[in-house]
Amino acid sequence: MRAAVCYEYGKPLVIEDVRLDPPGPGEVKVRIAAAGICHSDIHLVRGEWGGEVPVIAGHEASGIVDEIGDGVSLVKPGDRVVVTLLRSCGRCKHCVAGDPHVCDATFALDESSRFFTTSGQPIKHGLRTAAFAEYTVVDQSQLAPIPESVSMDAAALLACGVITGAGAVTNTARAEPGSSVVVVGAGGVGLNSIQAAAISGATPIIAVDTLDTKLAIAKRFGATHGLNPNSSDVTSAIDSLTDGGADHVFVTVGSARAVEMSMDLVRTAGNLVIVGMPPAKDTIEMSPFEAVVQSKRILGSVMGSTRLAIDIPRLIKLYKSKRLKLDELVTGRYPFERINDAIDESEQGEAIRNLVTFGG
Repeated sequence: MRAAVCYEYGKPLVIEDVRLDPPGPGEVKVRIAAAGICHSDIHLVRGEWGGEVPVIAGHEASGIVDEIGDGVSLVKPGDRVVVTLLRSCGRCKHCVAGDPHVCDATFALDESSRFFTTSGQPIKHGLRTAAFAEYTVVDQSQLAPIPESVSMDAAALLACGVITGAGAVTNTARAEPGSSVVVVGAGGVGLNSIQAAAISGATPIIAVDTLDTKLAIAKRFGATHGLNPNSSDVTSAIDSLTDGGADHVFVTVGSARAVEMSMDLVRTAGNLVIVGMPPAKDTIEMSPFEAVVQSKRILGSVMGSTRLAIDIPRLIKLYKSKRLKLDELVTGRYPFERINDAIDESEQGEAIRNLVTFGG
Protein backbone atom coordinates (compact mmCIF):
# COMPACT_ATOMS: atom_id res chain seq x y z
CA MET A 1 0.00 0.00 0.00
CA ARG A 2 1.03 3.62 -0.46
CA ALA A 3 1.21 6.53 1.96
CA ALA A 4 2.26 10.18 1.86
CA VAL A 5 5.18 10.29 4.29
CA CYS A 6 6.84 13.37 5.77
CA TYR A 7 10.58 12.73 6.11
CA GLU A 8 11.71 16.31 6.60
CA TYR A 9 9.60 19.14 7.97
CA GLY A 10 8.87 21.88 5.46
CA LYS A 11 9.47 19.59 2.47
CA PRO A 12 6.89 18.02 0.12
CA LEU A 13 5.40 14.73 1.24
CA VAL A 14 6.82 11.61 -0.38
CA ILE A 15 4.30 9.10 -1.73
CA GLU A 16 5.78 5.63 -1.45
CA ASP A 17 5.05 2.02 -0.61
CA VAL A 18 4.86 1.27 3.10
CA ARG A 19 4.00 -1.73 5.24
CA LEU A 20 0.91 -1.70 7.44
CA ASP A 21 0.64 -4.31 10.18
CA PRO A 22 -2.75 -5.88 10.96
CA PRO A 23 -4.93 -4.20 13.59
CA GLY A 24 -4.35 -5.19 17.21
CA PRO A 25 -7.00 -5.74 19.89
CA GLY A 26 -9.64 -3.00 19.75
CA GLU A 27 -8.19 -1.64 16.50
CA VAL A 28 -9.63 -1.32 13.01
CA LYS A 29 -8.06 -1.21 9.58
CA VAL A 30 -9.82 1.28 7.29
CA ARG A 31 -9.54 1.78 3.54
CA ILE A 32 -9.50 5.55 3.14
CA ALA A 33 -11.93 7.06 0.62
CA ALA A 34 -11.38 10.80 1.14
CA ALA A 35 -9.22 12.99 3.37
CA GLY A 36 -9.51 16.71 3.98
CA ILE A 37 -6.55 19.07 4.07
CA CYS A 38 -6.88 20.67 7.50
CA HIS A 39 -4.54 23.43 8.65
CA SER A 40 -3.55 21.23 11.59
CA ASP A 41 -1.99 18.85 9.06
CA ILE A 42 -0.19 21.79 7.47
CA HIS A 43 1.17 22.89 10.86
CA LEU A 44 2.37 19.32 11.39
CA VAL A 45 4.18 18.84 8.06
CA ARG A 46 5.70 22.32 8.29
CA GLY A 47 7.25 21.39 11.65
CA GLU A 48 5.41 24.04 13.67
CA TRP A 49 4.38 21.55 16.34
CA GLY A 50 7.65 19.64 16.51
CA GLY A 51 7.66 15.87 16.85
CA GLU A 52 9.47 13.02 15.18
CA VAL A 53 9.76 12.00 11.55
CA PRO A 54 8.99 10.03 9.49
CA VAL A 55 5.30 10.71 10.02
CA ILE A 56 2.08 10.29 8.04
CA ALA A 57 -0.30 13.23 8.50
CA GLY A 58 -4.03 13.37 7.80
CA HIS A 59 -6.79 13.26 10.40
CA GLU A 60 -10.03 14.31 8.62
CA ALA A 61 -11.19 11.29 6.67
CA SER A 62 -13.82 8.80 5.66
CA GLY A 63 -13.49 5.21 4.54
CA ILE A 64 -14.61 1.58 4.60
CA VAL A 65 -13.81 -0.82 7.42
CA ASP A 66 -11.50 -3.45 5.94
CA GLU A 67 -10.46 -5.58 8.92
CA ILE A 68 -11.09 -5.60 12.67
CA GLY A 69 -8.94 -6.72 15.58
CA ASP A 70 -9.97 -8.84 18.54
CA GLY A 71 -12.60 -7.30 20.79
CA VAL A 72 -13.93 -4.78 18.27
CA SER A 73 -17.68 -4.37 18.72
CA LEU A 74 -18.49 -0.88 17.43
CA VAL A 75 -17.99 -1.54 13.70
CA LYS A 76 -17.70 -4.47 11.29
CA PRO A 77 -16.01 -5.01 7.91
CA GLY A 78 -17.81 -3.17 5.13
CA ASP A 79 -19.11 -0.36 7.35
CA ARG A 80 -18.82 3.18 5.99
CA VAL A 81 -17.21 5.37 8.65
CA VAL A 82 -15.93 8.78 9.60
CA VAL A 83 -12.29 8.50 10.76
CA THR A 84 -11.28 11.02 13.44
CA LEU A 85 -8.39 11.73 15.78
CA LEU A 86 -10.76 11.58 18.78
CA ARG A 87 -10.00 8.55 20.88
CA SER A 88 -11.68 7.54 24.13
CA CYS A 89 -11.37 4.67 26.57
CA GLY A 90 -14.76 5.13 28.26
CA ARG A 91 -13.21 4.57 31.70
CA CYS A 92 -10.94 7.49 32.62
CA LYS A 93 -12.25 10.38 34.72
CA HIS A 94 -12.80 12.56 31.65
CA CYS A 95 -14.77 9.93 29.76
CA VAL A 96 -16.88 9.14 32.81
CA ALA A 97 -17.56 12.87 33.31
CA GLY A 98 -18.86 13.15 29.74
CA ASP A 99 -15.75 14.71 28.20
CA PRO A 100 -14.37 11.90 25.99
CA HIS A 101 -12.69 14.46 23.71
CA VAL A 102 -10.00 14.95 26.38
CA CYS A 103 -9.57 11.27 27.29
CA ASP A 104 -6.13 10.85 28.85
CA ALA A 105 -5.79 7.07 28.54
CA THR A 106 -2.76 5.48 26.88
CA PHE A 107 -3.51 3.31 23.85
CA ALA A 108 -1.41 0.66 22.15
CA LEU A 109 -1.03 2.98 19.16
CA ASP A 110 0.69 5.49 21.46
CA GLU A 111 3.37 2.93 22.21
CA SER A 112 3.98 1.41 18.78
CA SER A 113 3.19 2.20 15.16
CA ARG A 114 1.44 -0.05 12.67
CA PHE A 115 3.22 1.71 9.76
CA PHE A 116 6.74 0.85 8.59
CA THR A 117 8.97 1.78 5.68
CA THR A 118 10.02 -1.00 3.34
CA SER A 119 13.32 -1.12 5.26
CA GLY A 120 11.47 -1.67 8.55
CA GLN A 121 11.66 1.83 10.09
CA PRO A 122 8.55 2.73 12.13
CA ILE A 123 6.46 5.62 10.80
CA LYS A 124 4.47 7.71 13.28
CA HIS A 125 0.68 8.02 13.07
CA GLY A 126 0.34 11.77 12.63
CA LEU A 127 -2.40 13.27 14.80
CA ARG A 128 -3.31 9.73 15.91
CA THR A 129 -4.80 8.97 12.50
CA ALA A 130 -2.36 8.89 9.55
CA ALA A 131 -5.12 9.28 6.97
CA PHE A 132 -2.87 10.42 4.10
CA ALA A 133 -2.59 6.78 3.10
CA GLU A 134 -4.60 4.22 1.19
CA TYR A 135 -5.23 2.33 4.45
CA THR A 136 -4.77 3.16 8.11
CA VAL A 137 -5.24 1.49 11.51
CA VAL A 138 -7.00 3.32 14.32
CA ASP A 139 -8.71 2.52 17.60
CA GLN A 140 -12.37 1.59 17.21
CA SER A 141 -13.39 4.61 19.31
CA GLN A 142 -12.09 6.89 16.52
CA LEU A 143 -14.81 5.78 14.12
CA ALA A 144 -18.42 6.83 13.60
CA PRO A 145 -20.65 4.86 11.21
CA ILE A 146 -22.38 6.81 8.44
CA PRO A 147 -25.39 5.91 6.29
CA GLU A 148 -25.31 5.26 2.54
CA SER A 149 -27.15 8.54 2.00
CA VAL A 150 -24.08 10.57 3.03
CA SER A 151 -21.27 10.82 0.46
CA MET A 152 -17.71 9.97 1.43
CA ASP A 153 -16.66 13.55 0.69
CA ALA A 154 -19.23 14.99 3.08
CA ALA A 155 -18.43 12.36 5.69
CA ALA A 156 -14.73 13.23 5.66
CA LEU A 157 -15.53 16.84 6.57
CA LEU A 158 -17.42 15.66 9.65
CA ALA A 159 -14.17 14.26 11.06
CA CYS A 160 -12.64 17.59 12.04
CA GLY A 161 -13.60 20.92 10.47
CA VAL A 162 -17.33 20.57 11.00
CA ILE A 163 -17.30 19.09 14.49
CA THR A 164 -14.59 21.52 15.62
CA GLY A 165 -16.33 24.66 14.39
CA ALA A 166 -19.91 23.66 15.13
CA GLY A 167 -19.08 21.98 18.43
CA ALA A 168 -17.35 25.10 19.74
CA VAL A 169 -20.69 26.88 19.41
CA THR A 170 -23.09 24.17 20.56
CA ASN A 171 -20.99 22.17 23.03
CA THR A 172 -18.31 24.48 24.42
CA ALA A 173 -20.07 27.88 24.50
CA ARG A 174 -23.64 26.54 24.32
CA ALA A 175 -24.77 29.63 22.46
CA GLU A 176 -28.44 30.40 23.03
CA PRO A 177 -31.06 31.81 20.64
CA GLY A 178 -30.67 35.56 20.39
CA SER A 179 -27.09 35.62 21.62
CA SER A 180 -24.58 37.72 19.69
CA VAL A 181 -21.69 35.88 18.03
CA VAL A 182 -18.41 36.97 16.44
CA VAL A 183 -16.34 34.46 14.47
CA VAL A 184 -12.76 35.49 13.78
CA GLY A 185 -11.61 33.65 10.67
CA ALA A 186 -14.01 32.55 7.93
CA GLY A 187 -12.11 29.45 6.82
CA GLY A 188 -13.25 25.85 7.04
CA VAL A 189 -13.64 25.80 10.82
CA GLY A 190 -14.99 29.35 11.06
CA LEU A 191 -17.74 28.74 8.50
CA ASN A 192 -18.93 25.81 10.59
CA SER A 193 -19.02 27.99 13.70
CA ILE A 194 -21.05 30.49 11.68
CA GLN A 195 -23.58 27.95 10.43
CA ALA A 196 -23.88 26.37 13.88
CA ALA A 197 -24.57 29.82 15.35
CA ALA A 198 -27.26 30.37 12.71
CA ILE A 199 -28.82 26.98 13.46
CA SER A 200 -28.76 27.88 17.18
CA GLY A 201 -30.70 31.08 16.50
CA ALA A 202 -27.91 33.52 17.37
CA THR A 203 -28.08 37.10 16.09
CA PRO A 204 -26.18 39.06 15.01
CA ILE A 205 -23.52 36.72 13.62
CA ILE A 206 -20.46 38.73 12.63
CA ALA A 207 -17.65 37.23 10.54
CA VAL A 208 -14.18 38.80 10.72
CA ASP A 209 -11.59 38.01 8.06
CA THR A 210 -8.88 39.76 6.05
CA LEU A 211 -10.25 38.41 2.76
CA ASP A 212 -13.42 39.99 1.39
CA THR A 213 -14.06 36.84 -0.67
CA LYS A 214 -14.32 34.81 2.52
CA LEU A 215 -16.64 37.36 4.10
CA ALA A 216 -18.96 36.98 1.12
CA ILE A 217 -18.94 33.19 1.56
CA ALA A 218 -19.56 33.59 5.30
CA LYS A 219 -22.87 35.32 4.56
CA ARG A 220 -23.96 32.29 2.54
CA PHE A 221 -23.37 30.19 5.66
CA GLY A 222 -25.41 32.45 7.95
CA ALA A 223 -23.30 35.49 8.87
CA THR A 224 -25.37 38.66 9.15
CA HIS A 225 -22.34 40.97 8.89
CA GLY A 226 -18.77 40.77 7.60
CA LEU A 227 -15.86 42.90 8.78
CA ASN A 228 -12.37 43.19 7.31
CA PRO A 229 -9.81 44.55 9.83
CA ASN A 230 -7.79 45.96 6.94
CA SER A 231 -10.60 48.31 5.95
CA SER A 232 -12.70 48.88 9.07
CA ASP A 233 -12.45 49.48 12.82
CA VAL A 234 -13.57 46.02 13.91
CA THR A 235 -13.74 46.77 17.64
CA SER A 236 -15.87 49.88 17.18
CA ALA A 237 -18.16 48.20 14.63
CA ILE A 238 -18.77 45.16 16.83
CA ASP A 239 -19.37 47.36 19.88
CA SER A 240 -22.09 49.14 17.91
CA LEU A 241 -23.63 46.04 16.36
CA THR A 242 -23.81 44.16 19.68
CA ASP A 243 -24.46 47.07 22.05
CA GLY A 244 -21.24 46.73 24.01
CA GLY A 245 -19.52 43.54 22.84
CA ALA A 246 -20.45 40.04 21.74
CA ASP A 247 -21.79 37.32 24.01
CA HIS A 248 -19.49 34.82 22.33
CA VAL A 249 -16.33 35.40 20.29
CA PHE A 250 -14.84 32.37 18.53
CA VAL A 251 -11.24 32.60 17.32
CA THR A 252 -11.03 29.90 14.66
CA VAL A 253 -7.65 30.86 13.19
CA GLY A 254 -4.38 29.56 14.62
CA SER A 255 -3.08 33.01 15.52
CA ALA A 256 -2.04 34.23 18.95
CA ARG A 257 -2.39 37.81 17.71
CA ALA A 258 -6.01 37.13 16.78
CA VAL A 259 -6.66 35.86 20.30
CA GLU A 260 -5.19 39.04 21.82
CA MET A 261 -7.24 41.27 19.55
CA SER A 262 -10.42 39.36 20.28
CA MET A 263 -10.41 40.06 24.02
CA ASP A 264 -11.69 43.56 23.21
CA LEU A 265 -14.62 42.16 21.24
CA VAL A 266 -16.18 40.30 24.19
CA ARG A 267 -18.83 41.91 26.35
CA THR A 268 -18.65 41.95 30.13
CA ALA A 269 -19.36 38.38 31.35
CA GLY A 270 -19.01 37.10 27.79
CA ASN A 271 -17.02 34.18 26.38
CA LEU A 272 -13.81 34.19 24.37
CA VAL A 273 -13.55 30.72 22.82
CA ILE A 274 -10.16 29.71 21.40
CA VAL A 275 -10.71 27.17 18.64
CA GLY A 276 -7.76 27.53 16.24
CA MET A 277 -4.41 25.98 17.13
CA PRO A 278 -1.47 28.45 16.94
CA PRO A 279 2.11 27.18 16.76
CA ALA A 280 3.08 25.62 20.10
CA LYS A 281 5.74 28.26 20.83
CA ASP A 282 3.35 31.22 20.54
CA THR A 283 2.13 33.13 23.61
CA ILE A 284 -0.25 36.02 24.24
CA GLU A 285 -0.31 39.06 26.49
CA MET A 286 -3.49 39.83 28.38
CA SER A 287 -4.67 41.70 31.44
CA PRO A 288 -5.87 39.29 34.12
CA PHE A 289 -7.21 42.35 35.98
CA GLU A 290 -9.54 43.13 33.07
CA ALA A 291 -10.65 39.52 32.80
CA VAL A 292 -11.54 39.44 36.51
CA VAL A 293 -13.19 42.86 36.76
CA GLN A 294 -15.24 42.30 33.60
CA SER A 295 -15.86 38.63 34.41
CA LYS A 296 -14.76 37.55 30.93
CA ARG A 297 -14.40 33.83 30.42
CA ILE A 298 -11.64 32.32 28.25
CA LEU A 299 -12.51 28.85 27.02
CA GLY A 300 -10.38 26.41 25.07
CA SER A 301 -12.32 24.21 22.66
CA VAL A 302 -10.45 21.20 21.33
CA MET A 303 -12.28 19.38 18.51
CA GLY A 304 -15.52 21.12 19.46
CA SER A 305 -15.83 19.16 22.74
CA THR A 306 -17.27 16.45 20.51
CA ARG A 307 -18.90 13.22 21.63
CA LEU A 308 -18.81 11.16 18.45
CA ALA A 309 -21.73 8.86 19.24
CA ILE A 310 -23.98 11.86 19.93
CA ASP A 311 -22.75 14.65 17.68
CA ILE A 312 -22.11 12.83 14.39
CA PRO A 313 -25.68 11.43 14.15
CA ARG A 314 -27.08 14.86 15.08
CA LEU A 315 -25.03 16.59 12.39
CA ILE A 316 -26.03 13.98 9.81
CA LYS A 317 -29.71 14.68 10.57
CA LEU A 318 -29.11 18.41 10.10
CA TYR A 319 -27.33 17.72 6.80
CA LYS A 320 -30.08 15.47 5.49
CA SER A 321 -32.69 18.09 6.41
CA LYS A 322 -30.61 20.66 4.45
CA ARG A 323 -29.97 22.79 7.55
CA LEU A 324 -26.23 22.00 7.65
CA LYS A 325 -24.06 22.68 4.59
CA LEU A 326 -21.34 20.11 3.89
CA ASP A 327 -20.99 19.78 0.11
CA GLU A 328 -20.64 23.57 -0.15
CA LEU A 329 -17.50 23.43 2.00
CA VAL A 330 -15.50 21.53 -0.64
CA THR A 331 -13.35 23.82 -2.77
CA GLY A 332 -11.30 21.27 -4.72
CA ARG A 333 -10.85 17.53 -5.12
CA TYR A 334 -7.40 16.11 -5.85
CA PRO A 335 -6.25 12.57 -6.60
CA PHE A 336 -3.92 11.15 -3.97
CA GLU A 337 -0.94 11.66 -6.27
CA ARG A 338 -1.51 15.45 -6.09
CA ILE A 339 -1.63 15.73 -2.32
CA ASN A 340 1.20 18.30 -2.24
CA ASP A 341 -0.74 20.51 -4.66
CA ALA A 342 -3.79 20.25 -2.40
CA ILE A 343 -1.68 21.31 0.58
CA ASP A 344 0.02 24.19 -1.25
CA GLU A 345 -3.28 25.59 -2.51
CA SER A 346 -4.84 25.29 0.96
CA GLU A 347 -1.95 27.29 2.39
CA GLN A 348 -2.71 30.18 0.06
CA GLY A 349 -5.85 30.87 2.09
CA GLU A 350 -8.54 30.91 -0.60
CA ALA A 351 -9.77 27.31 -0.21
CA ILE A 352 -12.47 26.40 2.27
CA ARG A 353 -11.55 22.71 2.22
CA ASN A 354 -9.55 20.73 -0.30
CA LEU A 355 -10.07 16.99 -0.40
CA VAL A 356 -7.73 14.22 -1.45
CA THR A 357 -9.59 11.25 -2.90
CA PHE A 358 -8.47 7.67 -3.28
CA GLY A 359 -9.35 5.45 -6.22
CA GLY A 360 -11.35 2.28 -5.88
